[in-house]
Parts: sequence; C-alpha cells; structure tokens
Amino acid sequence: MIARVTGLFARNSDDPQLPDPGGVLAALSVPLFVVDVRSCISFVNQAAEQFFASSRSTLIGRPLLDLLPEDSPVLDLIRQAREGGHSISEAGVTLTGPKIGSHFVSIDAAVLADVPGSVVVSIHERSIARKIDHQLVHRSAARSVTAMAAMLAHEVKNPLSGIRGAAQLLEQNADPEDHQLTRLICEEADRIVALVDRMEMFSDQRPLAREAVNIHVVLEHVRRLAESGFARHLRFVEHYDPSLPAVYGNRDLLIQAILNLVKNAAEAAPAEGGEITLSTRYQQGVRLAVPGSGSRVDLPLTLVVQDNGPGIPEDLQPHLFDPFVTTKAGGSGLGLALVAKIVGDHGGVVEFESEPRRTSFRVMLPMAPQESDPAEGDAEDGNP
Repeated sequence: MIARVTGLFARNSDDPQLPDPGGVLAALSVPLFVVDVRSCISFVNQAAEQFFASSRSTLIGRPLLDLLPEDSPVLDLIRQAREGGHSISEAGVTLTGPKIGSHFVSIDAAVLADVPGSVVVSIHERSIARKIDHQLVHRSAARSVTAMAAMLAHEVKNPLSGIRGAAQLLEQNADPEDHQLTRLICEEADRIVALVDRMEMFSDQRPLAREAVNIHVVLEHVRRLAESGFARHLRFVEHYDPSLPAVYGNRDLLIQAILNLVKNAAEAAPAEGGEITLSTRYQQGVRLAVPGSGSRVDLPLTLVVQDNGPGIPEDLQPHLFDPFVTTKAGGSGLGLALVAKIVGDHGGVVEFESEPRRTSFRVMLPMAPQESDPAEGDAEDGNP
C-alpha cells in the first residue's frame, strides 16, 4: 500500500489537487521512514519518531545501523527490496535495540522508483493480527478442539451406540404410536455421532502427505461439486492466473478447506443475483514465521473465495475462526475452524475482509519445490 501511495505522489507531484505526500505519510499511525542509498534516514513520520524514541531532527541523516543491530531483519528486507526492485513483507519479526526495546511486528519495505536506492519502510505493531494472528491464533483456536475431540470420541460415541441399540430394541415391542419416539432417539444419536466424527478431524496430528498440487484443478473440482449441489442457483466467476506454479500441499485436504469456504459463500450469497468469485494470483514478497523455529516460509500463492452477500457481522469477525462460532441456524461452527487448521497445517495463512456485498476469504499457501511438478494427467484426464 505504501509503495502504491508514494508512487502515485511521485508521478503526480506537480498536480496542485494532490496533498503533500510528506504530510500524508506523516499523518499515518504506523511508524514509517525512508532510507537513502547509504541506508541513512531521509524521512520519518511522527509514529516513527515515537518508535525510535528520537526527534525528527535527530533521526534525519542518521545511519539506520545506529538504531538497529547489524543482523536486524529490517536491514535484510531493505537489501532484498533494493536487489529485487519490488515490495516485500515479513511478519512474525521481533525487533530489538537499545533505544526501541523489543517489539513483535510485521514489516513492509518498498523501493521508491523515482529516488534510486531509497526504500520506504513501514512497521506494523500488533496489526500482525491480520497475518500472524490468523496463522497462530486461528490455528490455535482450531487446535483447541483437539483434546475435546479425543475425549468426545471415547466418552460419548460408545454410550451413544448403546443408547441407539436400546432404542432399536424398544422399537420392536413398542406400540406404533411410540415408534416416532424411538426413531427420534436414533436420529438424534446419529446426529451427535456425526458431529463427533467432524470434531475428530481436529485430533489428527499426523504429518501431512504433501506433493505438488495444481490449485486450479482443485478449484475446478470444488466448483463442479458446488454447482451440482448447494450452489446450483449461483453464478460462478473465475479469475485465474494461468502461470501460477504448483502448491505444496495435500490435494484432498485442500479440496475440503476450499469446499468449506465455497459452501459458506453460497449460504451467504443472495438467492437472486448471488455470485461467487474464485481467483488466484502470485503475490511476491510475502513471508511468515514458522512457529517454533527461526525460519521463514514464502507464501506467494494466493487464492480468494468471494461472495456478494450481506457481509459478516462486526461483533462476530474477531471470533470467526473459533470453534462453535456460527450465525447459521443448526450450524456446528466447525467449518471455518477446520479451514484454519488445514491451512495452518500447510504452513499457510487464511484471512478475510468483509463489507456489505463483498466478503472475501484469502488463502496464502507455499509453492511446491521446483523439482516437484504436479502430474500432467491431473488436468488432462477430466477427473481432478
């Protein structure tokens, strides 16, 4: 975003209708600064002054190395942005320094095309919830069901089997007018067992069997399933990047996750004029921390499921991926929690944006190793 804004101002700096770019950037609530080709600070906004605990006059012209250690990820991102000539983001970063203390942040770095060697850097403290929290908190919320699932499988399913069996025995000697009650017992027992079976998916901690997967084949398979069932009354729009490389993932689990997102979109879309948009793109420069390690993973592959429904209520949005949170009558509230777990197990991130007539879920996934190409027959045999 910062790169687009600064680029717009740079191209139109002579237009008297545009505001002064320095004033606009200075007003931002996130720390933002610009370094020149020597990595000396040439611009800071007020939030950056507070972040570095120094005044603008003290910071301008000062080498960034005076404020951050040599191994700071900020310096590495600046170098990568210069070398690649594009914007790059990194989340799950801990910044430390004698003046700034310790901060858990995400960082965006983008080159300034009109000022060779200059890079604009923005630091997002706590706004990491949009990426890291979606990766960690939502994943944690999904996994919070694990112990409950294991307990329910053992402590609930066995008694339910006995209850169902007893109801069937009673039905053999019951009066005809009581058959409805015994059938009700059996149906409710079956419904609870089905719910427990769904929860058992969360307790599967086995490593994923992963391979190169053509995400467009997966999306096409999901679309056909939806159009032949719950979304037959809706219009599908597809915007795919045909050059997208393969995803490193489990095909069946990806189908399950995307199918859940499409089903939610279908239930949210209006009966008349309802529309679901499926899109993919390559988003360069997105990296996230791998929990429990110091490494980072690139997530360049992005797929989006969007609907034109009324939007998600604001009070529900902070808890949307928590288990048992739902607005649907009779819904279990496990669909999005399962999506969070599946995407998290792939090392990816799921995010959402919602407003009236436009709700989109964005899934970012890792790319398959180049030596692992998806089977060419997947797209040719007509059976994705």
